[in-house]
Amino acid sequence: MENNVINTPIDPKQIPGWGVDADPKNDPTYPMRYPRMNVGQDPDSKHRPASLQHDDTEKLRSIERPNVSAVYGTTVPPSGLSGMIRRVAFRYSENRYRHWLPLVFADRVNVVEGILDDFAHGKVPNIYAEKGYPVEWKHNRTSLIIKLATVAAVAAGTVVLLSSGGSENKKEKRRPQRPY
Repeated sequence: MENNVINTPIDPKQIPGWGVDADPKNDPTYPMRYPRMNVGQDPDSKHRPASLQHDDTEKLRSIERPNVSAVYGTTVPPSGLSGMIRRVAFRYSENRYRHWLPLVFADRVNVVEGILDDFAHGKVPNIYAEKGYPVEWKHNRTSLIIKLATVAAVAAGTVVLLSSGGSENKKEKRRPQRPY
């Protein structure tokens, strides 16, 4: 069977828009991009400017990227137990649960650390307002009542389960054994 593809060379000048960025004077990003070219191991680095922000705080980055992004949000350096969990998570590739699940867990740990930090500084956190319950009460009252009732039922069930389970075990231990 013969290949029906015709291999004729294409003249790039015949393609509309070909080489539009070849002349730096015609490139709208010329003053910003070209003086700061960052040529490294990353194949896309010639198209990405070097970091335009200061690099004075610790930023966790993916192992797939050789350097920090050119522009990023103001970061809070990882600290405490949540920071240790995040550092461990960033040792793994982004396509692994070993990367994402610890990050989700670290977020939960960070919430507890924040509440403890508030107490340490003499501030009692207003969790009701911080979770947006006043707004939900105003705009979606039924959903809020269902949520709070569910949380109360689960909490009550957990308390009953944990308190009754211990007393049954003690009663069973007190019963004398009958000889056979």
